[in-house]
Amino acid sequence: MLAHLIEFVTVHYLLSGTFAALLALLIFTEMRKGGQSLSSRETTALLNSEQGLVLDIRGNKDFAGGHIVGALNIPHDKVLGRIAELDKHKAKTLIVVDALGQHAGGICRELKKAGFTAAKLSGGISGWRADNMPVVK
Repeated sequence: MLAHLIEFVTVHYLLSGTFAALLALLIFTEMRKGGQSLSSRETTALLNSEQGLVLDIRGNKDFAGGHIVGALNIPHDKVLGRIAELDKHKAKTLIVVDALGQHAGGICRELKKAGFTAAKLSGGISGWRADNMPVVK
């Protein structure tokens, strides 16, 4: 199997090179799009030192089902319209949390454009729960 792969790569070096370049560009673009990603441990350290604020961008129903202590809930489709509410927290890092970490990157990018320091929670609230971190209802 590996011999066939090596043979394919050597025979089709232009195709293989193009694939590798496109894969590298995709990875680079995805990493830039979402901004900094924080682990549960890094998030806890920011919250305990009062240098961070959790911005939960899930819907109200999901938020009521369990969220990180002290989290501010603004659904992701309303964040840009309610950005003025966040101005008093500009000195802190806004830790954007969603269900799985899929929408947080785009919100982080928009918050950074507005002058905030923002990062996303790696894995979203699902990752937080998987790390056995506490949630409140």
